[in-house]
Parts: sequence; C-alpha cells; structure tokens
Amino acid sequence: MTATTEPGATALVDKAQYGLAAFLGLAGGYVLYDASTLDRAFNDQPVQPYALPYVVGAALLVLGVLLAVATARGDRPEAEEGEDVDLSQGTDLRTIGLLAAVLVANLLLIDWLGWAITGALLFTGATYTLGSRTWVRNLAIGAALSVGTWYGFYVGLGLPIPAGILDGVL
Repeated sequence: MTATTEPGATALVDKAQYGLAAFLGLAGGYVLYDASTLDRAFNDQPVQPYALPYVVGAALLVLGVLLAVATARGDRPEAEEGEDVDLSQGTDLRTIGLLAAVLVANLLLIDWLGWAITGALLFTGATYTLGSRTWVRNLAIGAALSVGTWYGFYVGLGLPIPAGILDGVL
C-alpha cells in the first residue's frame, strides 16, 4: 500500500477498504465464537483441536484492525496496471451472463447427467463463451478433465460425485 495524499490535501475515504476490514473483523469474531463451542474431547493432547481456530480467528481480527488503521492513515492500494488489461473498457455483461448460464445449467443437470457429462459441457461452454471456437477439441479436453476429476474424487479420495446416467459405466 502507498500513501497517496500529500500534506494539506483532502484525503479520499476508501469505503471498500473499511468494508473489507469490517468483514475481516466479523469473520474473525465468528471463528473465535465457533472455536469456543468446540468439544474439548482430547484432554490428553498438548495441542487441542480448537487451538488452530483460535489462531485463525485472532489473526483475522488483527488483520482487520491493521487494515482499518492503515486506511485511516490514508494508505490506499495501487491501481491494477495489467499489461493485457484495458482498464478503460467496461464490464462485458454478455460474457458474464453466458458464463452464469453455463454454471446454472451445470447445477441443474449434474444430478441427472452426472459430473462426467456436465463437467465436459461446463468446460466446453465456458471456453466457447470466452472465445474458443474449436468444439471438438474443447469437448475432448472437457471430457478428459471431468472423467479424470470424477475418478480422482470418487476413487482417489472416496468422495461420491454424481455419475448420473453413466452410473454403472464409470
């Protein structure tokens, strides 16, 4: 962060930073509260399971306070100056809408078709929305990724992911 105000100049209030500081404080407070409700079942262990949530909650609170103090002192983050980003352009609402539609379609179809199919369709739809026009390649990559992640989660981690109409085939 850098200070952008000079002596005698009127400081701009960065409300977003204060909002982030408040969010960090609320999240830290909730984590500390939730840690206080954990069962103290491992009395024979030197470090209890609830120790880590207390550390994380305290760190979130400290970071929230430090961010609020830095913001009050006039520190503001530098603007993004990406080399391939045109900051003068607005948001492309069509692209965002199409990506949202692809995600909603995935949510609606995953129980019926299963992850192996909807994951491939999700990848293909997202790449088409973002400008790729090679349907066959995108569908093949999407199928490989979705089947690979299905096996990784279902077999490797033991977490059931919907197989849908391919139940018994996968």
